[in-house]
Amino acid sequence: MTFTLPDVWTWDMWFADDGTDYHVFYLKASRALGNPDRRHFHVTIGHAISDDLRTWREVADALIVSDEPAFDDYTTWTGSVVRDDDGLWRLFYTGTSRSETGVVQRVGAATSPDLYTWTKREGAVTEADPRWYEKFGSGDWFDEAWRDPWVYRDADGGGWHMLITARADTGDADNRGVIGHATSDNLDTWEVQPPLSSPGAGFGQLEVPQIATIEGRQVLIFSCLASELSAARRVDGGGGVWAVAIDDQDAALPIDRAVRLTDESLYAGRLVESRSGEWFLFAFHHRDASGAFVGALSDPIPVSWGGDGELRVSDGRFDHLRTHARAAQPSGN
Repeated sequence: MTFTLPDVWTWDMWFADDGTDYHVFYLKASRALGNPDRRHFHVTIGHAISDDLRTWREVADALIVSDEPAFDDYTTWTGSVVRDDDGLWRLFYTGTSRSETGVVQRVGAATSPDLYTWTKREGAVTEADPRWYEKFGSGDWFDEAWRDPWVYRDADGGGWHMLITARADTGDADNRGVIGHATSDNLDTWEVQPPLSSPGAGFGQLEVPQIATIEGRQVLIFSCLASELSAARRVDGGGGVWAVAIDDQDAALPIDRAVRLTDESLYAGRLVESRSGEWFLFAFHHRDASGAFVGALSDPIPVSWGGDGELRVSDGRFDHLRTHARAAQPSGN
């Protein structure tokens, strides 16, 4: 059943599997706020567990903001969880500070032996590097985007990579969205790298990025609302969760080829593999038919590769989006 909590809105989520239970971590905020737009700055990271990816039981929250002064004394936002070679769980998350009125984002880290009790590392582990990325005030945008860290390991089991929602330091304001990148050998020390994609692909920002390998093929998913698309992309009329297959010969992530996996009824998609090898899309229910905010986590939605070589929702409910999305793809900057 859809994971709906009566007293809070829930939205962006990420998952971990300890071999017995699946764990979902998610952003949550009290419905007593009244206006769901206020949720972003009254947020904690919630936690629930399941043995089947369908029926969830809420447990104690994972993280809250730090005491002032700290880079995360205002908000703790979206992240990801991995397990290191010693069995220690690592949570990477987004933080903002009150002293900067929440407009500058950085990535922090916490550790846990069991996924339930977390200890924060002091200070941020990465932030936007002005050699490649837009800093607040250097472009026409409402914040300094450096959030939603997705951490994964090299296919050969070597170093670690972090994908980050970021913006390039060049291009039109609505066309600077890129996939930021940082690398690490040990999950403790990170080095910011140039972005993995180029600006000019039609997106102001690419939220909650994730790379997954499904049936031997890699796919990148991310999310972007219609209001944050470039003018060329906006002729499609909508945003949602986007997907693009990645080929070995791609020198950079081919964001310009991305098409919509869902419409804006769902947002902040995550791909999750079950222990039986099935792949599912999870997202949060974003807007209902009237356009009102919902704030609940979806059931698992099966995904598969289509005959056109693109990932799609298997039940076909969003197939009509693909023709429109192709027509809206920009031909260049």
